[in-house]
Amino acid sequence: MATSSTEPRPSVPYRAAAVVIGVALLLGAAFALSYTVALGRPAPHDVPVAVVGGTTANARVVEALEAGTQRGLDLRPYPSLAAARAAVDDQRLYAVVVGGEDPPTLYVSSASGSSVARLLTQVVQATPPDLGVRVVDLHPLPASDPQGLTSFYVTIAATILGLVTVFQLKANAGGVGLRVWLVYLTALSAGAGAVLAFVVDPLLAALDGPYWELALALALQTATTASFTSLMLLLVGRWAMVPTWAVFILLGNTSSGGAVAAPLLPTFFALVNRVLPTGSTVAALHEAVYFRGHQHLTPFLVLAAWFLVIGLALVAGSRWRGRSPAQ
Repeated sequence: MATSSTEPRPSVPYRAAAVVIGVALLLGAAFALSYTVALGRPAPHDVPVAVVGGTTANARVVEALEAGTQRGLDLRPYPSLAAARAAVDDQRLYAVVVGGEDPPTLYVSSASGSSVARLLTQVVQATPPDLGVRVVDLHPLPASDPQGLTSFYVTIAATILGLVTVFQLKANAGGVGLRVWLVYLTALSAGAGAVLAFVVDPLLAALDGPYWELALALALQTATTASFTSLMLLLVGRWAMVPTWAVFILLGNTSSGGAVAAPLLPTFFALVNRVLPTGSTVAALHEAVYFRGHQHLTPFLVLAAWFLVIGLALVAGSRWRGRSPAQ
């Protein structure tokens, strides 16, 4: 004979669910807002462009460019085309205007920033026919990466791997001490760098660069994201996703210069582009592939600084809390 249970039904955590859904909606709205503001309406802000010579044709081309970009250029006189091209190779310029040639020529560099090259090309194509400006691409993008976006996409993959895997490790392989947790992160980062570099270079041939340099940059991006997420697990617990999302998704991806070159971003995003790891990873990959022999240490120094500071904070935080991020 069945008996009725007198045990009370467990209460449904409506309040907790409402908070989680509310935070998720807020993050989603912030995501849409940041991407629309930063990437949806690109406009030139002090785009560095060289001007060689001082002919009448040159002045007309420069005036057309200035008008078409709403005075968004940083015009810099150069003594010769050779000097200006060297500055483009060193990624200090995005374009060169030479009016002494017949016809006058605009030299762009798609590999420096395809969005900038496209904008300047569209502006000169709208100039009066009698001016007849010729456009020459000093660093055209290959058919394997026609928009120059592969470095941006693979950096996003490294970021997602670092972020999501930390939560999965805590849920499925948690309860371990800090040393074991750091072994997890090391294996994840090294594996992510090796696998992602293999996919974009030997497998798909989308990025033709030094394999181990690509792998190092992607490993550092994964390690930085994973370490930051781990630190947030220590400091804010279950809400670790919020600051990690803010730093690497809302700010990092939008300011990276991968989808829209930094000179076309709003001022705030252009500034943080220089100091956040995501922008540094995109720059390191881009330079390794398209500007060999003109690479800069700065992207790797930024990544190394983030990795070192977060690592030290993670160790100090674990000692302070008396537990690891996995516990």
